[in-house]
Amino acid sequence: MRINLLLAIISGSALMCADALPARAEAFRVGRLVCTSTPRVGLVLGSAQELRCIFITRRPARQYVYDGRIRRVGLDIGVTSAGTLSWAVFARNSRVGPGTLRGNYVGASGNVAFGPGLGANVLIGGSRRTITLQPLSIERSIGLNLAAGVTNLTLGPRGPG
Repeated sequence: MRINLLLAIISGSALMCADALPARAEAFRVGRLVCTSTPRVGLVLGSAQELRCIFITRRPARQYVYDGRIRRVGLDIGVTSAGTLSWAVFARNSRVGPGTLRGNYVGASGNVAFGPGLGANVLIGGSRRTITLQPLSIERSIGLNLAAGVTNLTLGPRGPG
């Protein structure tokens, strides 16, 4: 019953944020962004995680590496292991390269984990707000966690290391 309620909240948040996203007819699917995250401890009012992301372009097939940080503000209770987030990437034009995804993204998110977990993140932003990260991302993690709220994702060039 609680899982159904959380899934309803996640779906409702996604639908509300989808209205703010540009129409798909105006955007090109330019690739996929796959991020691995550090373990997370929910602090009731929010959490933060470091990310390492790879942007894989569609045509021509190339890979660009980003460092990121995702912050959630809202209900976030519990603990999860390192996980994976994956988004389809849409842009106003099909020209992409290094640094295309650099910037800040904001939107709504929610996830649930009782053992294996799933989540959804609706984010828009990037360079001059021209990039949309697929209305629903897939987030996989293992832990015991319940989260719903506003999410901020910051992507930048990969640091030394």
